[in-house]
Amino acid sequence: MTDKSQAYLDDRAHVFHSWSAQKALDPMVVVGAEGSRFWTDDGRRFLDFSSQMVNVNIGHQHPKVVAAIKEQADVLCTIAPGHANDKRGELARMLAGIAPGDLDMVFFTNGGAEATENAARMARVHTQRQKVLTAYRSYHGGTTGAITMTGEPRRWGSEPGVPGVVHFWGPYLYRSAFHAKTEAEECERALRHLEDTVVVEGPGTIAAILLESVVGTNGILVPPDGYLAGVREICDRYGIVMIADEVMSGFGRCGAWFAIDRWDVAPDLICFAKGVNSGYVPLGGVIISQRIADTFATVPYPGGLTYSGHPLACAASVASMKAFEEEGINEHGLMLECDVIGPALHDLAERHPSVGEVRGLGVFWALELVKDRRTREPLVPFNASGPDAAPMKELMGACASRGLWPFTHFNRLHVVPPVTITADDAREGIAILDEALKVADAHCTG
Repeated sequence: MTDKSQAYLDDRAHVFHSWSAQKALDPMVVVGAEGSRFWTDDGRRFLDFSSQMVNVNIGHQHPKVVAAIKEQADVLCTIAPGHANDKRGELARMLAGIAPGDLDMVFFTNGGAEATENAARMARVHTQRQKVLTAYRSYHGGTTGAITMTGEPRRWGSEPGVPGVVHFWGPYLYRSAFHAKTEAEECERALRHLEDTVVVEGPGTIAAILLESVVGTNGILVPPDGYLAGVREICDRYGIVMIADEVMSGFGRCGAWFAIDRWDVAPDLICFAKGVNSGYVPLGGVIISQRIADTFATVPYPGGLTYSGHPLACAASVASMKAFEEEGINEHGLMLECDVIGPALHDLAERHPSVGEVRGLGVFWALELVKDRRTREPLVPFNASGPDAAPMKELMGACASRGLWPFTHFNRLHVVPPVTITADDAREGIAILDEALKVADAHCTG
């Protein structure tokens, strides 16, 4: 565009963006979206390999979800959380029905950060202990408690944070902190490290271990078989609450309702948001086991939110979950994993020296990009910015210029389109990646 639109001018004059230096921004003006694509006011169209914030699992503008929001708006737009409401109750029943174990109660929030905040609070009150253990390679939200529990560099600017948070190393065989050579070694050594951390911190002081079932933004790190079961065993041994953060990995993203279902493990609390209604209306929450819910049977829970269980958000979520069942969306995600995305990405890696590793589940994949496959030197340094981050910015530009919008973080390119993406569209996007990765290959030194 030669002339900037009013939408752009208003944004630059008045909108304060998250995680950004404000003067460095030059945002696109997005005016529409459908399915797996979105488009801008200057006519550019993009295949959405980011699902925006890895949350538009059902795709853009799904007609059943849009219709449900409109229908609910005609009936009741909002009501205080202390009242019962049909859509709120129906959604809670549906969530209890898909949750593992005896997780049968739901506390609703407005998003994922509030979910992890409240899950930690529940664990602390339930156990009468203070400490919460979380992984270094993690992101749990941007609010005060959630950003303290986050392990990655985005927490640095908010420190000192909430007291009582202790970080540990989770499994990551490609860059093992434990010098492991196999998945089995990585699992065993990571669990030993976690238990050692519990012991030296004092088991009687630890309320919860909070972890992403599959680490999301920080690498799409799929845990080795046995790891989540091992965490469950450690929690049981020491009376610690196990919290599964499924904000990004849930609702079809990993080919199941929850990623943890892939290992048949039941935590005590599940944090959810994002894919529960694909962000059509903000919603998150905590699914609670009966024994933790019983703690608050006669003692008030010390927390609440004005918009907890908002009727428009709950109506959108009910419609989304029904569409998942009626349209076999979880099963579609598994098909994409096994027949389309997984094989295509592994094939792509064979042709590009910049791809050090491919890993993922369902519609949740990462390419770990390197300068040298032998040394595994990352394509850009950890937490790179400015000129150091140039290779990844060039790669992002190469994708965007070809009509693909991926998700990137540090030296990784994530393949996380809507779970509803067609096989043909997924192949089209990966073909664009095949071309764009030549930019990353040019930076390889070995």
